[in-house]
Amino acid sequence: MQARISMITLGVRNLDAAIRFYGEGLGFPRLESPPEVAFFNLNGTWLGLFGYEALAEDARVPGRGSGFRGFSLAHNVHSEAEVEAVMAKAQAAGATITKPAQTVFWGGYSGYFQDPEGYLWEIAHNPFMWVGPVD
Repeated sequence: MQARISMITLGVRNLDAAIRFYGEGLGFPRLESPPEVAFFNLNGTWLGLFGYEALAEDARVPGRGSGFRGFSLAHNVHSEAEVEAVMAKAQAAGATITKPAQTVFWGGYSGYFQDPEGYLWEIAHNPFMWVGPVD
């Protein structure tokens, strides 16, 4: 059976700035990509960045909308200290902290930031779930 990979693609208004944020700011490893798109390896999935209007056109949907987009992306890490470190790294790279990292109702530790394009990311430590490679 051939290996499969899931991909999350974000439509971005400023591709160069988004590439800098995810590549240089957060340190995501960039894969070889054509100039109109950027791919980053996220250990089991890929993050794709594509022009906002181009992605809307490709999906044949209107390219308008703002505010809460109805979803968030999550990045799970190994410890509370790592949550704090990723949040600080994101903020230094230009993210806006929307919810500082804190103990949450389900027993874990998490916080939220918005990337420069407004996408919400939750950075979380779940002490009840393994964070690592899945066989």
